[in-house]
Amino acid sequence: MDLKDQLKNLFPEHQETVEPVKEKSDIWLQEDPIICKYEKRKGKPITILEGYTGATSDFKKLAKEIKTKLSVGGSFKDDKIIIQGDYRDRIMTLLKEKGFKVKRVGG
Repeated sequence: MDLKDQLKNLFPEHQETVEPVKEKSDIWLQEDPIICKYEKRKGKPITILEGYTGATSDFKKLAKEIKTKLSVGGSFKDDKIIIQGDYRDRIMTLLKEKGFKVKRVGG
């Protein structure tokens, strides 16, 4: 018997209500689109995100979040996020869910 069952036995008339929690993003959203492009460097595919005009710390947070959600490697250099592999579609959907405007460039 777990805790919820014990509480139901103690308070049978209680109705459990669960409100969906909307996650509040602490990353600044810009009006201009973030550019998402694909390149090959030394024969390996990479996805590059650039064009963010907010704080560098926010862009670093965004890079870390993308890398953990996709379980891939990457880096943040020269105001660009570099992700290992061709993940343009998945990255674009993640950014659109967060409220960013994304523009696909190339191929």
